[in-house]
Amino acid sequence: MSLLEGRIAIVTGAGRGIGRAHALELARHGAAVVVNDFGVSPAGERTGETPADEVVAEIEAAGGRAVANAADVADFEQAAAMVRQAVDTYGGLDVLVNNAGFVRDRMVVNTSEEEWDTVIRVHLKGHFAPLRHAAAYWRTESKEGRQRAARVINTSSGAGLQGSVGQATYSAAKAGIAGLTLVAAQELGRYGVTVNAIAPVARTRMTEGAFDTSQMALPEDNSPVVAWLASVEAGDITGRVIEIDGSTLTVETGWRHGPARDNGSRWEAAAVGPALRALLADAPAPEPVYGA
Repeated sequence: MSLLEGRIAIVTGAGRGIGRAHALELARHGAAVVVNDFGVSPAGERTGETPADEVVAEIEAAGGRAVANAADVADFEQAAAMVRQAVDTYGGLDVLVNNAGFVRDRMVVNTSEEEWDTVIRVHLKGHFAPLRHAAAYWRTESKEGRQRAARVINTSSGAGLQGSVGQATYSAAKAGIAGLTLVAAQELGRYGVTVNAIAPVARTRMTEGAFDTSQMALPEDNSPVVAWLASVEAGDITGRVIEIDGSTLTVETGWRHGPARDNGSRWEAAAVGPALRALLADAPAPEPVYGA
């Protein structure tokens, strides 16, 4: 049996790039896929294109099952309708791959309020809204005795984990997605749901022009990891962030409690400096911010 035979998946932002590669890979392993794409440019402007239809046609030509969806994933009601589409079309939902996003790179001092709001909306709310509605469906299924081996794969980034100069808004959104992943993993485990995130590295429309992409991995290099995390076999892994850089997998360790000192009473401001410097001397140095 194929790795994902009989499983039903939603992939957001699946018309191009990494999302397209995920949709094709999941379908190749037997999943029925709702291919979501809002049809926007790398900066988030509507283009009038329908790339999801092209991906669906490609999946069907290879003998797979897929249906297009054009929801704005950050619109709460459209995200709910997307989940209903999966259930109504294929009889359920097992996998949610949150991938949709775009960039508007600026230094902090040049970032407008509109740019901040737009990027945070599509990345962070665009993860929350589909996850919220999928989680409600899985909770109901579990309570009615039909618990599914459900999987969520979110998309963070090295920018969110280590930071990236010129990408403050994007970095903040991607860091928020990592935090959301940790909490959702704990809350949804009782319903049979695992929640993990990947931090993919790939040459896409979003990275071209921002970095030297000549040595970067291809979008499809990330997708086998997503396919495995979407499988029933991956039920013992949750609350993890995994960086994928070509042939290298890295389990990110994230924020941890480091050196500590209990003063035994309220700290006086004058004593904070020496104490904090001593603690920092015992702590590992943070990894450099990308672009520093």
